[in-house]
Amino acid sequence: MTSSNQGADLGHSGSRTIRRVVTASFIGNCVEWFDYAAYGYLATIIARNFFPTSSPTAALLATFGVFALSFIVRPLGGIFWGQFGDRFGRRAALSLSVLIMSAATFVIALLPTHDQVGLFAPALLLLVRVVQGFSAAGEYAGASAFLFEYAPRHRRGLYTSVVPASTATGLLLGSLIVALLTSLLPPESMDSWGWRVPFLLAAPLGVIGRYIRVKLEDTPEFRALADQESVTSTPLRETFTSNKRAIFIAFSATCLNAVGFYMLLSYMPTYLSTELQLGETASFIVTTIALLGYIGSVFVMGWLSDVVGRPVMLATCGALFALLAVPMFLLLGASGLIGITLIQLALGVLLTMNDGTLPSYLAELFPTHVRYSGFAFSFNTANALFGGTAPFVATALIHLSGNKIAPAWYLASAGIAAAAAMLAARRAPVAEALPQDTNEKGCVR
Repeated sequence: MTSSNQGADLGHSGSRTIRRVVTASFIGNCVEWFDYAAYGYLATIIARNFFPTSSPTAALLATFGVFALSFIVRPLGGIFWGQFGDRFGRRAALSLSVLIMSAATFVIALLPTHDQVGLFAPALLLLVRVVQGFSAAGEYAGASAFLFEYAPRHRRGLYTSVVPASTATGLLLGSLIVALLTSLLPPESMDSWGWRVPFLLAAPLGVIGRYIRVKLEDTPEFRALADQESVTSTPLRETFTSNKRAIFIAFSATCLNAVGFYMLLSYMPTYLSTELQLGETASFIVTTIALLGYIGSVFVMGWLSDVVGRPVMLATCGALFALLAVPMFLLLGASGLIGITLIQLALGVLLTMNDGTLPSYLAELFPTHVRYSGFAFSFNTANALFGGTAPFVATALIHLSGNKIAPAWYLASAGIAAAAAMLAARRAPVAEALPQDTNEKGCVR
């Protein structure tokens, strides 16, 4: 569907439709990632309940190991949801994925602990986390494609920045609830039953998310494909045969998002409390402030990517992380609470240069009929290798090296990879993209 046709379609549907699309995408994605993030924020308590050992570090590594293992299924989930979304529509995929995620998260609240069933407890936890990973594989790509295909062409960066904003809002909601519980409940109550409360909230939130999504029509671009009988029956095959270079670029560009997002916004409360001896409540407050800054600035960065172009934003962010990650982590260890808060806030805002730009950039890399498949596979593969493993790698690097800033070198490496990907994309354009699928900023759609 051409941009002019899309604009006409959107104009006829009116501003009310686009507001509903944004609201549905925001709430649905927020629900999914609140469910998924609760595990990270409760990592130390989960470690005590499911992996009791004589070494707190070993228990924490086991907890983050389960976190990482749940990501292994995400490339497979990306393939499934990508094919589903490209064949049956973005709305159908998103409506189903939010139910699966919410059900799996609710089950975590009911799991027995190690004291009750022994080794069955971590085995059951891993199984449920795998289901969560499978569901999450369809969410980010699907919500991005959904917004991208509804948005006016000149505002696609701004509209798709709703996806990382809602993801961070889900994390923020989880952080606030955990911070509230840890401040109100004594440690023994938090360990025995308090940690289950955030997971119990998954059921009603999931029902709300699905209800909002099923009330919408599918995107104008997908409906146009269906009307023209151009929906492909083999999106996976076409993705790999005609978009190999786009997959490579998308994978490389996602590395910084994968490492940065899970290290700075999910693992950081654990880092602050275990490595810098900051109180658990204070750690959550610091992360909450960083998330607020992230949510506010990600819209600005999405808008800015519409103005200056996606590759410029992604390359600049990668270079800045390569240069600043280590110095900023050094400052973390030498600062008081206010300094730690400001540094964490600065890191979160810097990350939005990448995260506010990435959804529209990845959506632009793939043509409409395989957009969900190409986006979901490349994004989830990068997150499986580098995102889900980030807390585990960070903890292991500190333990092996004895250096508290070891995670910063990992973050800097991800920045180098992202900047290099943009350089490679500029020197070797995506040959498979059609000429009419290139926008005025030189970004391949």
